[in-house]
Amino acid sequence: MSSVLFDAPGPRGRRRIAAVNVLGSLIVLGVLAWVLWGLAGKGQLAAAKWNPFATESVWVDYLLVGLWNTLRAAAVAIVAANVFGLLFGLGRLSQSRIVRGLSGTVVEFFRAVPVLIMMIFFWRLFSYVPGPWEGDAPFYGVVVGLTLYNGSVIAELVRSGVTNLPRGQREAGLAIGLTPSKSLRLVEVPQALIAMMPSMISQLVVILKDTALGYIITYSELLRSARLVGSTFANYIPALIVAAVIFIVINYTLTWVAERVARRLSSRTAGVTRPAGPATADAGE
Repeated sequence: MSSVLFDAPGPRGRRRIAAVNVLGSLIVLGVLAWVLWGLAGKGQLAAAKWNPFATESVWVDYLLVGLWNTLRAAAVAIVAANVFGLLFGLGRLSQSRIVRGLSGTVVEFFRAVPVLIMMIFFWRLFSYVPGPWEGDAPFYGVVVGLTLYNGSVIAELVRSGVTNLPRGQREAGLAIGLTPSKSLRLVEVPQALIAMMPSMISQLVVILKDTALGYIITYSELLRSARLVGSTFANYIPALIVAAVIFIVINYTLTWVAERVARRLSSRTAGVTRPAGPATADAGE
């Protein structure tokens, strides 16, 4: 299949690609060495700066607490954003002009507002308005801000995914007696969700990373906990490096799990739509 899409490089082209890869690797290693040399010159690689991370108190009292708050906010926001995105994505595809207009207005508004502004707004709102969020306004501010912004992005993914499907999908649904709304829910949206799974995975990672903005509204997530460690033990740079490594591991794990789920769903969909093989045909005869 790849030979149909583009010409395979010849010996000279392969040598050129290899040389560029080696050069790029040397540049990356050089930049990394330069950064490490600079950190060492400032005493940031000294053992005293990293020893606190070998103690239980730093993890139990700071980093694990922040990690739990990050995962808690991200999990709630991921579920809520997907529900929000699916509902308003279907609303933008509705047969009703009023529903389409209202859904489009909501989606475009929350896509246009920076997520940090929404976090600050809802944090202050929940701080003054009585309700079940009393005492935990920063958490609700982070979750609502992430839900509205990322849910609007997911809604647009749903709309564009359905719009880009072949028109024959809806026609086939109508031909077997489905109404346009049932064809949308039962035929088009499931296929669009599979097609846009890579973009959905990227959005999940964005939600997890954007929880770090919660430190601005005093939410005790991982980045805020790392900053507290840095100010307490005077090892600000090492604390941020440790937090960055934790974020990388979590994001990689989330991406790996989501990609495995996407591949499994794709294989099941292919299995359902695969035409009958020779054995089935022989049995029919």
